[in-house]
Amino acid sequence: MSQVLHTPPPAPVPPAAEDDLPALAARHGLTVSGARPTLPGYVRELWARRHFILAFSRAKLTAQYSQAKLGQLWQVATPLLNAAVYFFIFGLLLGAREGIPSDIYVPFLVTGVFVFTFTQSSVLAGVRAISGNLGLVRALHFPRAALPVSFALQQLQQLLFSMVVLVVVVMAFGSMPALSWLLVIPALLLQFVFNTGLALLFARLGSSTPDLAQLMPFVLRTWMYASGVMFSIPAMLADKDVPPWLADVLQWNPAAVYMDLVRFAMIDDYGSSYLPPHVWAFAAGWALLAGVIGFVYFWKAEETYGRG
Repeated sequence: MSQVLHTPPPAPVPPAAEDDLPALAARHGLTVSGARPTLPGYVRELWARRHFILAFSRAKLTAQYSQAKLGQLWQVATPLLNAAVYFFIFGLLLGAREGIPSDIYVPFLVTGVFVFTFTQSSVLAGVRAISGNLGLVRALHFPRAALPVSFALQQLQQLLFSMVVLVVVVMAFGSMPALSWLLVIPALLLQFVFNTGLALLFARLGSSTPDLAQLMPFVLRTWMYASGVMFSIPAMLADKDVPPWLADVLQWNPAAVYMDLVRFAMIDDYGSSYLPPHVWAFAAGWALLAGVIGFVYFWKAEETYGRG
């Protein structure tokens, strides 16, 4: 009589205890989806996407004025029109040319408008970098810092178009090319690092508080009026009864520092007497401070962008 051998069923495997789940995931090479990488790893990921950052900034720059008949000419026309309005109101009506030779006030003003617009546009674009691109953030996996960095790079490219017009304006008022013009390169590079840090900082704030985009134009306009875009800060405060520390704060604010450096480099009669002490140290310090704080602050919330 044949015997049928029955293999007993395997004993059920008890479910892994909650404390064992991380070990189980690590054993099988699993990681948390969307987890924040380490800071060095995040920098490497961002560098690996450098081609995407550059292409994205170029595409945004091209699309910005694609519906306008004048197209890319608005990149230059917009700050020039702003400078013309400020010249009429502040230069002619309010007498803001005090302390500045009349033959350099126009290049002084145009330089200030172009350089401050670089910072202003970078901040405004940074505020909307995440909240305005949620579809892209939710659809693709990439370091989210690529967005505010690409927007700051877009504004740098736009400034370079404007610099062609600035050169023409400066030369038309008697300042010819000189070796000092090379100082524009480090000044704008430091300003770009500073702007990128601000864009990263406000990108995180704007991602959780979309209403910040409505408030920032008023904040930036106040910053512009306090930074000497239309007037010389030392000359304007010379006869005013203000505490000395206030004049120092106004001159050492980063927007004024970067404007003064570009003016000093390109305008012959804008000498070192218009500059605050240790101006290059302040320019580098502001860039380092904003760049590091903005980048780390943005990275800290990497896994939260696009959720909710």
